[in-house]
Amino acid sequence: KKNKMSRKELKAYRKENNIPTLWTYLKDYKFAIFSYILITAISIGAGVYTTILAADALADVTEGFYRNSIIKFAIMTGLMIFSRILNYLLNLIYFKYSTKIVSRMNNDLSYQAFKFSATTYANNSTGTFVLRIVDDPNRIITQITSVVDIIGNIIASVIITIYILTLNYMVGLSLVACAIICYFIESYRIKLRKKNRRISNKKRDKINSLTTEIVKSERDIKSLGLENKLKTISKEYYDDYNSFNYKMSMQNTSLVTTRAVITFIFSFIALLLGIILLEKSLLVLASFMVIYSNRSSIINVISFAGNLFDIISDVKVYGKRVFELFDKNVFPVETFGAVDLQDVKGEIEFKNVSYAYEDKLKNKDDLNKEDEDSEVVKRDKVLENLSFKIEPNTTVAFVGKSGSGKSTILSLMSKMYSVDEGEVLIDGININDLSKECLRNNISLVNQFPYIFDMTIYENLLMAKGDATEQEVNEAIEKSYLKEFIDGLADGINTVVGESGIKLSGGQRQRLAIARALLRKSRIIIFDESTSSLDNVAQEYVKKSIDNLKGSSTIVIVAHRLSTIKNVDKIFFLEDGKITDSGTFKELFDNNEHFHHMFLAEEIE
Repeated sequence: KKNKMSRKELKAYRKENNIPTLWTYLKDYKFAIFSYILITAISIGAGVYTTILAADALADVTEGFYRNSIIKFAIMTGLMIFSRILNYLLNLIYFKYSTKIVSRMNNDLSYQAFKFSATTYANNSTGTFVLRIVDDPNRIITQITSVVDIIGNIIASVIITIYILTLNYMVGLSLVACAIICYFIESYRIKLRKKNRRISNKKRDKINSLTTEIVKSERDIKSLGLENKLKTISKEYYDDYNSFNYKMSMQNTSLVTTRAVITFIFSFIALLLGIILLEKSLLVLASFMVIYSNRSSIINVISFAGNLFDIISDVKVYGKRVFELFDKNVFPVETFGAVDLQDVKGEIEFKNVSYAYEDKLKNKDDLNKEDEDSEVVKRDKVLENLSFKIEPNTTVAFVGKSGSGKSTILSLMSKMYSVDEGEVLIDGININDLSKECLRNNISLVNQFPYIFDMTIYENLLMAKGDATEQEVNEAIEKSYLKEFIDGLADGINTVVGESGIKLSGGQRQRLAIARALLRKSRIIIFDESTSSLDNVAQEYVKKSIDNLKGSSTIVIVAHRLSTIKNVDKIFFLEDGKITDSGTFKELFDNNEHFHHMFLAEEIE
């Protein structure tokens, strides 16, 4: 719909939704941009004058005025040296200020990525974000610089064309005719390239998403023996991308070759015409040499114009991809209220909560269409009219079969998702009314695969609380049962754990994540399937770490292994998104047949 807006409407839309534009990042460097354009203009002017001076010098040589020609050639040499100095200044301005502009764009885009809702990430591939944040800003600035250079070359070529026409309009017009024919070929090439570039970008996003997933899940791929399967999928993606790019390149090359052949033919015609005019004394040799040696200037006007349209098209595509990330109507962001509770107790209540996940359905020919054409629809409800209450400083667990809604409850509780109907209350306040700081500072989530940064253990702990004292760090390590492990390391707490904590076991990563939650002193701590992938020894350590938190915070656990929740204060039993029973472990074991069988099946396993 935005593509159909007028320029005025689009400007108002961007202002209303706080969507930046390219000028947002360029305006602080107006003087540098003006300097770049001015120096480029002077450099082009020097180049044009050098061409005209060369013609006069050649004329002087043919007419025997050798001293005059030497002076003019000397001036030409000085102008070429001057142009190289100007080129150095242009590079200096470009590298200094383009780095600043790109860095600012990268930083703003990275920060914007933190604002996206969980639904946004669920409905889009990783590649959708990575290239837009990392690569596209640099492409935009590089292309904009090329625009200035190409416009300068077009102006220079037009001036030289006019000069050639004054020397001999007949030869000049033959070259102009060539330029006109080339224009139509170039127009078609640009139109085709624009369409192909959009499709190519979508295919490239798919490849980047798959590559990122392969790198991040390398262990799982090996353990499940998925190398050959993913090799096949990767081959399909890369073959599709490369074959399309091959087709696109061949189309482009064919048109460029056609344009070149026409250029050669008309160059020969100009040469033939020039010789005929020389024979009839209607053209002097010096003028003919200048015309023929600069014939490319006339033809290059079209080539430069084609490149200019190519670049402008690229800037539009990359700009749309980049600044679209700031459009909350395309990529929804999290929303928060303004209430900032000073003393959070940790009471949690769900009142008649219903929720259904979204699906983003693509059109069949989605590679040829924009993402706005995709339709977002709701699946069947995962939760429906769900109500329960958790008292402060108690430890509760949610159990049930896969797909019963356990993890969805935790996502709504931590406001990773927002309810469709009903309310989630923290200390009696609707979670949607609470400020971001209030929520994030008082709720910690420890999931099945917590992210550990490629830093030392100590630096990972400080990520939770930058001003943590040595005593606070040591207490967190003790309570999470990490001390013995850390003391056994050569570098102790200063050991680098590798990307995603690859040097740690699953249990050690879990306990490090728990230590971070302890440092934050969160009033509500949520554990999502935290022990499901651990062996019995690691599971016991994590269980002890969680037990150490009892009474100091509200603890909410989604349990895969029922043996780990024997000591909780209350268990909610879920079936098909509804709580069908609740009570202590003993009460459910004695009175709930489904719970009883689930536990026995686990023990047998």
